[in-house]
Amino acid sequence: MAEKEKLRIDKYLWAIRAFKTRSLATEACKAGRVKLNGTNIKPSHEVRVGEVYHVSKGSDRKVLKVTGLLESRVDAKTAVNFYEDITPVEQTQAFKTMFNAPVLKRDRGAGRPTKKDRRDIGNLTDDFFD
Repeated sequence: MAEKEKLRIDKYLWAIRAFKTRSLATEACKAGRVKLNGTNIKPSHEVRVGEVYHVSKGSDRKVLKVTGLLESRVDAKTAVNFYEDITPVEQTQAFKTMFNAPVLKRDRGAGRPTKKDRRDIGNLTDDFFD
């Protein structure tokens, strides 16, 4: 775990286990899902201790502060020492509540929903997410 002065952001995100593979981290940078001070960064951006990155992965949004540079991938318990997760609680809770949304089910054999049924289903989902 030797510290290094120069480290690419894609390699860093892979090493701290933010992404499963380095190529996924690279693609996230290219797609603009990794930001520094609100601006997109390239995969070759050099990471510095103290910088804060906004990382989007699917519906998950994280705010990570660099506390140390990690050159190679290590186990999760060790990787936690090299970053600080400063994601606001509101964002974390919003992600968790998505999984508690009601599941709309129709009775088996009820057939295709009518136009009125579709409107009612749409009203239910609109009321829940507003």
